[in-house]
Amino acid sequence: MPETRPGTAAIAAATPRLRDIFGDDLLPADDPAAAAYADDRSKFYTPAPGAVVWPRRAAQLQQLVALAIDAGLALVPSGGRTGLSGGAVAARGEVLVSFERMRAIADFQPLDRSVRCEPGVITAELQAFAEKQGLCYPVDFASSGSSQIGGNIATNAGGIKVIRHGLTRERVAALEVVTGRGDLLRLNGRGLVKNATGYDLRQLFIGAEGTLGFITAATLRLAAAPPAQRVMVVGAPSIEALMQLLDAFQRELALSAFEFFSDRALGRVLARGQVPAPFAARCPLYALIEFDAPGEAEEAAALRVFEDCLAAGCALDGVLSQSEQQARQLWRLREDLSETLAEFTPYKNDLSVCVHQIPDFIAACDEVISAAYADFEVLWYGHIGDGNVHLNILKPADWSVADFKTRCERVNAQLFPLVERFGGSISAEHGVGLIKRDYLIHSRSAAEIDYLRAVKAVFDPHAVMNPGKLLAVEVTD
Repeated sequence: MPETRPGTAAIAAATPRLRDIFGDDLLPADDPAAAAYADDRSKFYTPAPGAVVWPRRAAQLQQLVALAIDAGLALVPSGGRTGLSGGAVAARGEVLVSFERMRAIADFQPLDRSVRCEPGVITAELQAFAEKQGLCYPVDFASSGSSQIGGNIATNAGGIKVIRHGLTRERVAALEVVTGRGDLLRLNGRGLVKNATGYDLRQLFIGAEGTLGFITAATLRLAAAPPAQRVMVVGAPSIEALMQLLDAFQRELALSAFEFFSDRALGRVLARGQVPAPFAARCPLYALIEFDAPGEAEEAAALRVFEDCLAAGCALDGVLSQSEQQARQLWRLREDLSETLAEFTPYKNDLSVCVHQIPDFIAACDEVISAAYADFEVLWYGHIGDGNVHLNILKPADWSVADFKTRCERVNAQLFPLVERFGGSISAEHGVGLIKRDYLIHSRSAAEIDYLRAVKAVFDPHAVMNPGKLLAVEVTD
């Protein structure tokens, strides 16, 4: 189905019916606060919602979908608005559906280690709930204090613990969704471990970015509480050395995270004056390593591996946390990066390849960006332990956002075929949204994309659910 642009007349005509469904949980487009709900952290699009609504029950969403089909409206889901690909942007007069008033955590089952969450639950709230039960919710990232569970599922969020616990997909036991046909589906019932009854439709909605339907509840699997953790930051001379560190440490220790960042990236964090440098001498690259350390044996093993790496030349310096406070400070060297760089309106490339390909892949990327971005500041960091690297290009202060975005898109024409050559992904964990939509062919074959379109048509035949995101469609005014 082609994408339709709702227009102010359609929204105006539908507003009384929207008010009937949502009452005071409705914000018209002319309210100054409306635009803030229709944007995310990508900052490359001008938010222009037709209205903002706050459902409290799945039945309201079903009514909203019926209205959208009847009145020719388009719907865009909004969670914590921490996305980086424009997937939650309402820039064409769509009705913005905010889930921040659906925040219940219920039906905790200790034997199943599962809990039912509404989509507006903040990630950190679920983590705190799990901790009170002596368990943990291990999907974690810098935006855990504002990102919402529904958005995490819709983008199959990853983060800093993927090397140990996998992505959000591994945590989702069951889903309740409202489709683009207005049907309420309960996928995998209450979260069965074993269920060999055909297609697992639950998996289609994980990572679908709200293009098939909106999540109204999820049963999530919690994990055992981790043992005591220790954190090391190790300086390294090269990407190849970082991979040697990864190999050495994961042979001897149970790693929960293996992150990296460049010295340029570290310099931006240190310039804020909120955290100290990890050690006196600066290094080209850094690894942040977190590992299980329930006793003295693990600390001794970590120090032994580090000394071996020093002797081999793949480590230049290092520091091992001696307290929880120091561990938190070391983590800030990595986790403060996203917030630190946000003021520079970075163009973010969220790329992944197989772990063993990282050195060759980054070397090939550097050949492209050294020429294409010679006048821009380029920063590398990411989750190197699972093959996910973040390439950040900072906008020069004297460039307009539009010109900067156009320049970066021209470079994508060189960079993304390179990703394709390595068999990698143009979006490892941030989703496709609007920013990556037109480059999907570099990660999915034409045949696959045809199947994606067919799936979209089954669940959303009227093209009301987040139209234009993930899959490019014809636009009709």
